[in-house]
Amino acid sequence: MTDVPESAAHAATEVRVVFSRLRRRLREVAKLDELTPSQTSVLSRLDKGGPASSSALAAAEQVRPQSMAATIAAIEQAGLITRTPDPADGRKQLISLSDLGRERIGVSRQAREEWMARALADDFTEDERQTIIAALALLDRLADR
Repeated sequence: MTDVPESAAHAATEVRVVFSRLRRRLREVAKLDELTPSQTSVLSRLDKGGPASSSALAAAEQVRPQSMAATIAAIEQAGLITRTPDPADGRKQLISLSDLGRERIGVSRQAREEWMARALADDFTEDERQTIIAALALLDRLADR
């Protein structure tokens, strides 16, 4: 990385480290302790994107279909998803969040947002919160790159 400014390399390291720590902390407060990160990711994807086939989920999560089948089996056993025939192709099944799955995702999201809002209110000044908001716009631009 000799053609990259030192400040860019330093920023890249710091962003990676801070996001990893924040992700771990959010997982701790997520109230989804018994689920793996892969299972949580699939539930979140179904919550945001709606019903999907196993193959579509595998492609979106960038995992092998066999790995996705194991992930789906585990969250199905927990009662967090349901399967229905795909109206476009009766040979396939669509996977959706069950009512319990939607509830668990909602509780988890609320717990994470409440923890973060409380921490931001208690430990940061208004100016610091505004700085965070401004930095997030830049990080969003980075994520879109």
